[in-house]
This record gives sequence, C-alpha cells and structure tokens, in this order.
Amino acid sequence: MNGDAMRTLTRRGALGLGAGAAAAVGLAGCGTLTSSDGPTPTGGSGNDGNKPSGSPKPTARPLGDGSTSFTGKQPHQPAKPEPLEPGQTPPQFVVFSWDGAGEVGNGLFPRFLDLAKEHGAAMTFFLSGLYLLPESKKRLYDPPNNPRGASDIGYLTDAHIKDTLNGVRRAWLEGHEIGTHFNGHFCGEAYGSVAHWTPQQWRSEIDQAKSFVKEWRTNTGWTDLPALPFDYDKELVGGRTPCLLGQNNLLPTARELGWRYDASSPGGRQVWPRKQQGIWDLPLQQIPFPGRSFEVLSMDYNMLANQSINSTNAPAYNHPRWRQQSAQAYIQGFKRAYETNRAPLFVGNHFEQWNGGIYMDAVEEAFKHIAREKEKGEDVRLVSFRQFADWLDVQKPEVLAKLRTLEVGQQPVGGWKEFLKDTGATASQDPGQAA
Repeated sequence: MNGDAMRTLTRRGALGLGAGAAAAVGLAGCGTLTSSDGPTPTGGSGNDGNKPSGSPKPTARPLGDGSTSFTGKQPHQPAKPEPLEPGQTPPQFVVFSWDGAGEVGNGLFPRFLDLAKEHGAAMTFFLSGLYLLPESKKRLYDPPNNPRGASDIGYLTDAHIKDTLNGVRRAWLEGHEIGTHFNGHFCGEAYGSVAHWTPQQWRSEIDQAKSFVKEWRTNTGWTDLPALPFDYDKELVGGRTPCLLGQNNLLPTARELGWRYDASSPGGRQVWPRKQQGIWDLPLQQIPFPGRSFEVLSMDYNMLANQSINSTNAPAYNHPRWRQQSAQAYIQGFKRAYETNRAPLFVGNHFEQWNGGIYMDAVEEAFKHIAREKEKGEDVRLVSFRQFADWLDVQKPEVLAKLRTLEVGQQPVGGWKEFLKDTGATASQDPGQAA
C-alpha cells in the first residue's frame, strides 16, 4: 500500500466494534481529501413537489458578502409529511449520506447525483467547511486544541474548490440536504481529537465551518461563480462528526443552534430512533455482513476495514468478492428492515476509489436494488436526513413509542393493521423523547 493510502486510513481512525464481536472491527471513517462533491438528485421518493424543468428560476437575494443567497423554498421536496393513520404500515425510509462532499475530479459525486436524479431520490451531503477555504488562507482556521491552520484532511486546490462550489449548488437545487462534516477532521485519542472537545469548542468549530461556506467570496476573491442558493444558517440542521467521535459534547451545542438531528452515533441498530438531548439520534447501523458471524456498520469504510484491514489498495483478485459482500450487506440490511420492523436504513459513504472503486460499485448496486422496489410501487422513500426528521416530527408520540418496541428483525404481531390499530390518540408530547 502506498504512503498516501496509509495516511488516508490513519487520519480516519478506528472507532467502536461491530455488533457482538471484537472481530467486527467496526471502524468508522469520515470525509477525506479524496472526497468528491458535485451535483445532486431530485427530492425524496414519494415526491409530489418536483417542479417541471422549465420552471422559472427564483430571484436571489444576496446574503453577507454574496457568497450565499436566499432563493426561496428549496425545489424538489416531498409532499408535506402526514401522521400515520391507525393500522397504517410505516414507509420504509432509506437515507444515503456522504461525508466530506468535496469534488476532486474523480467523477464520483456527479455519478451519484445523476443516479439519484434518475430515481427521484434525495441524499444528505455533509460538507467539510475547509473544502471551501483556499490553502493560502488556511490560517483563518483556528481548530480547537490544534495549531492554527492545521487539518488532518489537508486543503483542496483552487480548481477543486470551484468544482465543489458548483457541486454543492447543484445539490441543493436538485433537492438534497447540505449538512456539515465540520472542518479539520481530527480523530484518534490525542489531545487535539474531536473526542475531547467541549461544547464551547464545538460551537467554535461550527461557527467556522459556517463562515467558510458563507464567506468563500471574501476568502477566495473570486467573482466569476454564482452564489450558493441557500441561507446556510437556516439550511444547516444536522451533521456527522469526524470518525463518529465527540457526540456527547456536540449535542448541547447542536440543540442550542436549533439542529434537528445528529448522525454521529457509532454502532446503532436497525430500530426506530429516539432523541438524545432533544435531537433526533440517527446513527450508522449494524447490518448483516454476508459470510461473517458479526455485523458491520453501514458505511463503506467499515466494509473496507473488515476486508482489507489497513489497505485501500489490496490485491485485485479480492475485489469482486468484496464488492458483492458489501453490496449484499446493504441489500440485506434493507430487506431485513423492510420485511420486519420497517426501521429506517442509514448508509454512510465517501467519494473514494478504495480497492479499485468496489465500494462505489457496491453502494450503487444497493441503491438501484432499493430504488427498484420503490418503482414497483412499494412505499420506499429515498430521502435526506432532514426530510426524515420532518416525517418523524409530525408522528404521534404513541405511534413512535409503539414502533420502538420492535427489535431488529422483529415483525409486528398480527401484522401492521393489528399492531398499530390503537394508536389514534392526539399527539400531546415530544414524539421522540425517551420516557
């Protein structure tokens, strides 16, 4: 394995164990320099709100230095969510999300945006703020417990920053969510790791991430690109921390900022979610790992960590088998939920060509499998995290409480009509707060 690959793996760090066994090596990766952020697909499935392609473009109102703008309601969003009726079968929600979301010319972001657009899906892109900050201005970044300008994922070239801006713009206009992956991606257990940041330090990191998005014109001096078409203060309602570390101290700050959800928990299970500290906790999940006795977290990097351990360029003869194993992990996770408790499936990814690009091929195969079920008329919804949070927020508390009684792979006793028949009371409390 070459040095670049080793550095890539090292900066991701290792986290947690897969379900039930140390052998699961449940590593959790996050965005890196080789992320690719490009255009985005249309809104969530079940989407009645898509505008025709010939719709007039909204008038933009510049914000701040003109890096961002207010253009009105986001296009390509699903119909307004409605509460489940007594006895109604829950939809099967699936969220595909991407860490880092920086375009570096490998074509992966446009590939998946095109795929999502073809199937009427929405995704969540967790943008690393540093991917809009030129390296020449790196001293503008003051990371907690690290030297000024430090970054474990480096900085993008000016050309790739421009590509990233174009991609983020297209993403939002096509109905996707722009979340945050924060900035410098400091992992591990060293003093500077996000694992040790205080709520106040998380606030500093978030404020800086937002400023790099909201002030890219000032920081780059470029005037030849259009503004991003959203108000990031309003758009940003959730994130995923580097290497899934530091959630406990992030949550008080996230709540103070009015965030809707956090996707930083490692080792989640395929059950219906609840809130932590007032925020929807939407974790990566343990899903079946074909041929193995343990489960694996629902992220491409965790597949790699269990297959080629510390190499991103293992011998090619392994690739077909590993690609199929990874695709089937996602597919079996989807099938298990869809046929039993209908818990949402959360998938995390990176725009990387690890092991010959097999993980990109695997997630595309899984995505197409799931999309085909939707296109056959099944109530499968390919949505962003924010869109899923919208749905959760309108459900009656007693319905969500009943759904949370179902274990992984557990079917509702008597079928959905019987299981949810007595859940028609009026909502009177926070639908996600634990008792």
